[in-house]
Amino acid sequence: MTHMRVALVHDWLNGMRGGEKVFEVLCELFPQADVFTLFYEPQKVSPVIRSMKVEEWWAAKWIPLSRRFYRWFLPFLPGAVENFPIRNYDLVISTSHCVAKGIRPEPETTLHVSYCFTPMRYLWDKFDDYFGERWRPSSLAMRLLRRPLQEWDVKSSVRVTHFLAPSEYVRERIRRIYQREAIVLPPPVDWNRYSMIERLPSDFFLVVSALEPYKRVDVAIEACNRLRVPLKVVGTGTQLKRLRRLAGPTIEFLGWVSDSQLAALYSCARALLFPADEDFGIVPLEAMASGCPVIAYRKGGALETVVEGQTGVFFDYQTPESLSEAIEKFEKMSFDEEFGRRHAQRFARDVFKERLKDVISKLAGLSSGTMRAVPLA
Repeated sequence: MTHMRVALVHDWLNGMRGGEKVFEVLCELFPQADVFTLFYEPQKVSPVIRSMKVEEWWAAKWIPLSRRFYRWFLPFLPGAVENFPIRNYDLVISTSHCVAKGIRPEPETTLHVSYCFTPMRYLWDKFDDYFGERWRPSSLAMRLLRRPLQEWDVKSSVRVTHFLAPSEYVRERIRRIYQREAIVLPPPVDWNRYSMIERLPSDFFLVVSALEPYKRVDVAIEACNRLRVPLKVVGTGTQLKRLRRLAGPTIEFLGWVSDSQLAALYSCARALLFPADEDFGIVPLEAMASGCPVIAYRKGGALETVVEGQTGVFFDYQTPESLSEAIEKFEKMSFDEEFGRRHAQRFARDVFKERLKDVISKLAGLSSGTMRAVPLA
């Protein structure tokens, strides 16, 4: 087993979001693995990922602007991953929120472990959030393609030997959609980065999010408009113009910021506002690691990370009124920042790395020592 061949598969490598941080840990554990991905922009990922041998889908190399408009290729992506040359590997690990879990390892007896961030949101639970505007050409196309893509998504799930999930929330979704069980392994938080910064709370609230419909940043903006309190919004996305039109004079858009700038914002924010129904939600834990409390929508992954009354408060409806009430309630409470830091430490990157190594070792039927000889860092 010392010559075990390992392949790592990720949907696309064009940024360092939560999924890429999970993938980065896999690259550290299997530095000799071959990497397969649909779209690859080396300048946008970490040095650890850049150090890997990466094979990109042929179309991304030859079709102009495909890396920029990769979402338009969704109907072609199932066929693309099925044709990845995943042959003669002993272990294949996919990290998937789109189609990566649908690869066809050869031989079919190859062990395939898939860390499934979620079954495709835009096909299942969040379809209307993404494609609710019926008049748009993309919405019309997706209404025609939704059923065949759903059928492929379910059918391809049988190619996975073992599923991992980031939360109980996603585990239940995998059970409901794929009729499969999953092992819950919460994703990593860079606790060391955020926990070392002194907490210096100011007067502004903070949102850190992709600016996409299902993130419901509009709820946070309208609540802060209503209360006339300062809000800083970190992130970019397709909803930026719409959200700017909603924003009053107390709202500031910062775009994407560096890790050090984000850490400083967490340390100074009054609280993080988290209005999305998320599969897990690393952002609230980053805030807690910084000693910053969280005001979160009472649904999804936030229920597995936010401790009500100790690291934050919840609001019950995705409406400005409900969030406004929660902010007013929050203003009358106090929070122990050190408790928040200790709570977030349970999800620290080094904890995740050890747990992931242990889980893969057990699933492969090997001892940790043998896996390190593969090598496993």
